[in-house]
Amino acid sequence: MDELTSTTGIVAIAGCSLAIVSLAVAVALAVTLRRLRRDQRVLLGEDGATTDLVEHAAALEVEYRALHAFVEDAAARLHTRMDRAELRLDGAISHSALVRYDAYGEMTGHQSTSIALLDAGRNGVVLSSIMHRDAARLYAKQVNGGRGELQLSPEEDEAVRLALEPRETH
Repeated sequence: MDELTSTTGIVAIAGCSLAIVSLAVAVALAVTLRRLRRDQRVLLGEDGATTDLVEHAAALEVEYRALHAFVEDAAARLHTRMDRAELRLDGAISHSALVRYDAYGEMTGHQSTSIALLDAGRNGVVLSSIMHRDAARLYAKQVNGGRGELQLSPEEDEAVRLALEPRETH
């Protein structure tokens, strides 16, 4: 009992207690350091041991600027392609209408037809098929700016007018 109450015993117990607390602190610090290094590897990559945070941030900025330049270039090329595609589409048929009628009043039904095929600039053609009992004729007339280069028949004029009317989309 003298060994525990003596000065040497008390110092030994205090030393052991201090050693246990120091060991616990060392283990806690080791765990914290391991988590910190894991997080650092996630942030900086596997070679993060040789790169500090400032160098890593500078490298990220360089990569970001390169990516930004690439995206800007790709967007410019896409814009150019879209412009060319829109120009080509403006020349495609975007307005059309068909008018049926009886050209000779023969009670044969509405066998004659005029069809207007126009682009976005209101240019195109009007085709008319005139049906008679024993013959059929086909006429084609050029249209520029919504007007025929040659005199249009009333039915051809109607086909152009109907083609250029705004339509409701469903």
